[in-house]
Amino acid sequence: MQRIFLTGFMGSGKTTLGRFFAKEYGYSFIDLDHYIEGRYFKTINQIFEDSGEEGFRLIEQKALKEVSEIEDVIIATGGGTPCFFDNMDYMNSRGLTIFINVSVPELTIRLEKAKSKRPLLKDKNKEEIREYIEEKLQVRLPYYLKSHLTIDGKDMYKKEDLARMSESLQTKVCAWKGGMG
Repeated sequence: MQRIFLTGFMGSGKTTLGRFFAKEYGYSFIDLDHYIEGRYFKTINQIFEDSGEEGFRLIEQKALKEVSEIEDVIIATGGGTPCFFDNMDYMNSRGLTIFINVSVPELTIRLEKAKSKRPLLKDKNKEEIREYIEEKLQVRLPYYLKSHLTIDGKDMYKKEDLARMSESLQTKVCAWKGGMG
């Protein structure tokens, strides 16, 4: 039985790497935000509008506990998931947590390209996006760093990059498992 939680800032590649890794190793894959949208028949934005951030975070915590019952799964968490309630400690107790670390300049490039899909960023210019990332990372990094493992997520553009990262991740997972017993 294996349960892997991917943590990191939005744009760090949790969904990209999670899907690839799950397919490569025969695990199920769940993107927590997509799970919530399917469960509540609303977009994350609509939930935020209807319930505010506090309401969303309660829904997110409930969803996290639901998907944490699934075995042989990789779960891509939302960027803020580890930072609320006892979510990070809970994930650490339920499986392996992996922080995908990406530099602020790289996140800025990625998120500027995808800002139309990110409501919190859509009206921001490149400098404002960078400032937003820096500000949020100051708060979130201590939670992300509680993950069992940290990997560098800077190169995830080609299938070969993902394969290399997946192989490296598999080695780290095996080493982590071996160190547990």
